[in-house]
Order: sequence, then structure tokens, then C-alpha cells
Amino acid sequence: MLFTPYTIAGVTLKNRIVMSPMCMYASDDSGEVKDWHHVHYATRAVGQVGLILLEATAVTAQGRISTRDLGIWEDAHIDGLKRIVSSIHGHGTHVGIQLAHAGRKAVLDTPIIAPSSIPFSDTFKTPDEATLTNIHETIQAFADAADRAKQAGFDVIEIHAAHGYLINEFLSPYSNHRQDAYGGDQNRRFRFLRETVQAIQTRWDGPLFVRISAHEYVEGGLTPQDHVYFATQLKELGVHLIDVSSGGNAPIVPHFFPGYQVPFAEEIGTQAAIPVGAVGLITEPQQAEELLQNNRADLVFLGRVLLRDPYWARSAAHALRVELVPPTPYQRGW
Repeated sequence: MLFTPYTIAGVTLKNRIVMSPMCMYASDDSGEVKDWHHVHYATRAVGQVGLILLEATAVTAQGRISTRDLGIWEDAHIDGLKRIVSSIHGHGTHVGIQLAHAGRKAVLDTPIIAPSSIPFSDTFKTPDEATLTNIHETIQAFADAADRAKQAGFDVIEIHAAHGYLINEFLSPYSNHRQDAYGGDQNRRFRFLRETVQAIQTRWDGPLFVRISAHEYVEGGLTPQDHVYFATQLKELGVHLIDVSSGGNAPIVPHFFPGYQVPFAEEIGTQAAIPVGAVGLITEPQQAEELLQNNRADLVFLGRVLLRDPYWARSAAHALRVELVPPTPYQRGW
């Protein structure tokens, strides 16, 4: 199944292998695409990943994690992103972009915003509590970024609502202590994400994913059952897939083991009846094949293993006895 096509919202991926968004911190204060990005992403396309999701790309300059993040907050970013898309498409791979805002985890000299004025940890600066104007401007920035992603030719948009960044901060009672329309019960904490999805949908009608942190591993934080509720709401809004990660909203390191987040994906996918992607120390072809064969996930998201081996998909195909045709210039190697 790992090498069978998968169609979602009218886009057919050639296989079920997805490269997770992973920050490269290889840009500069401009937020523009650099040579590194072209080499990095095109290599994984040559390696036959079915869908590549670009790293967290900031929708505002204030919303960067660092001054070396990729940006999509202004039209000047479109051409560089368009060249990456074209290169990846040239190898028969689809490409998406993760739209992001760092919130209280930004490491910048400028003021930063979050749902509440609570720092991530003692080593992070204290954010300003977002005003309603800040909230509305940020939601509009996500919509404008989606429009730029469309102009650049991306096939998929993923909204970053995980790992303790701004949208995750709004979702979680651990980091959102507001008492207005954007804080309190589940529905009000979900409002920022709901309005972000709706704003993006005014500009974008292609596949729309949302990455979540299914478990925050801290008392008072979100659990998979909270995300069953959120995923059900997202499905009703028209989101096509939930990318299930975990952690990041508290300075806690969870216990890692192979496939440690797969049960979260299975639980959310089954109970919310929505397609899910599984991620988290999935490194072996047979491991990826098992979770697809047993309907534990619809797509397999790979992270660090693709940093170590950009041709992992080709090795996996050999292990699973599937023949992949190499690029013409490489055929003599086979």
C-alpha cells in the first residue's frame, strides 16, 4: 500500500509517502528562498517522495520562529517559492506548504503576540496578549499567504496548529487563559483556528491539511480526545486531512519510541471519521506498510529519516519488492 496512489480533494499522489515540514533555518531576514532550499527539496523529489511539505513558512514577519525562517508574508516571496514548486513537479512529486505563526515561541527582538501573556519557559520572552485587532490581522495574513501559495503553484496547504505555535496556543487551555470570544471552553478556543480555515478557504479550494499536537504531555494540556472534537469540527469545515503530531506547547520531552504517535492518529481518524497522517519515528518500510494495511493512517509522514536518507523511498520500494523507475540520467546505476 505504501506505493499505491492516494487521491485527496482531486489531487492524486503517486504514493503514500509524505515528507513532513521540517525547519531548515537556511534563509535570512528577508525570508526568501535560498540555494539550499532548491537542493534540499528537489533531492527528495528525485528520491520519489509522493508529497513534500515545505517547512513552516511565516505568514507575518512577526510570526517567524527565527530570523532565518522562510516567509510568505509578502509578494516578493512568490517567485522563489514558485521555482521550488516547479523543480519538485519536474520529478513527478506533489508539493505543499505549511503556513505558520510562531506566537510565543518566536525568538525575535521585536514584540511577539500570543493568546495570553504567558512565556513558553523561563528562557523565552513574555509575549503581549493579542488584541482583537492582532487576531483579525493575523487571520487575514493566513488568507493572504494562501493566495500567494496558490500563485506559486502549490498543490496542498497545511495549517500549522501544532508544536506550541500560535494556533496551538489558542487551542490549549494550558496556554490560553483568555476570557473573551477566543478563550474559555473548547468552542471558543477553537474559534481562532475556525476563522483561519474559513479565511483561507476564501482564497484556496485545493487540499487543506491541519497539523495538530494530539497530546501535550502536561497537566491542563490537550489530549487526543480534545482533538477528536477539533477534528470533527475541522471535517465539517471542509478540511481534508489531520496531520497528527504531538508535544511542543510545554517544555517537556515525551517518551519516544518507534511509532509513538501512531495511536493518536488512529484514535482521531477513527472517531472523527477523517483521513489522517501518522508521524513520529516511522523509519522502516515494513513499519510504514503495517500502519496502512491495518487502517491506522491514510498517509505516512516521514521526518528525520528523510534528512538522513533522501532516497528512503527507493530503499523502501526495494524492501517491499516494488519497482521504481529511476530518473533517466541515473538508470545506468540500476
